[in-house]
Amino acid sequence: MGSFQSLPDDHQYRTLSLKTGFSLEQIAILHNRFKQLSQNEETLRRDDLKTIQDLESNPIRYQIIEAFFDRRNFQKDGVGSVEEIGFEEFLTVMSYFRAPAHHITEEQREEIRRAKLRFLFNMHDTDNDGTITLEEYRHVVEELLSRSGALGRETAKGIADAAMLEVASISVGPMAPDEFYEGITFEHFLKILKGIEIETRMHIRFLNMDTAVFCKQHSV
Repeated sequence: MGSFQSLPDDHQYRTLSLKTGFSLEQIAILHNRFKQLSQNEETLRRDDLKTIQDLESNPIRYQIIEAFFDRRNFQKDGVGSVEEIGFEEFLTVMSYFRAPAHHITEEQREEIRRAKLRFLFNMHDTDNDGTITLEEYRHVVEELLSRSGALGRETAKGIADAAMLEVASISVGPMAPDEFYEGITFEHFLKILKGIEIETRMHIRFLNMDTAVFCKQHSV
């Protein structure tokens, strides 16, 4: 677990800057946010993030919070989740919402895009089995649609099922009547989102700070 004293030293900041792409100034500001949320403790727990008012009305609030505690998002070959995180893990997860710098190679840009898409995939692959199943996909769509107030649960469920069939046709092509679509793999996920610009659109409002705007202002 990434443990830091109340004020990380310059060497720690520089190490984190190289790892996450945040500037030293951004890291200092995010460290202050971390300390506010954790009430000056060295670790954050889920209940700390549940106090963020900007997340209260977000239909995927649960998935966003869980993403901070998902080992896949801050450990190589990580499996499962943790009960608390330190500042390094917090910053690593926040970096997925950071817009890429302007002066990078196409190879670097593609690497960043793939990492962001993997993060999004992990967010919805809740049982960590490598696929987003119909049930997982249906849950997300139902939450998005039913919370708008315009549609009931059953209508939202029907739309989710139809959308999953459309995803299946894009991912694997025409299916026989007796075939069962097991779910979206990461490779299917990449195929579905091919051509869609995602790198600068991922952002959350975090303690009254829009990470997309914040990061664009400080990108190099």
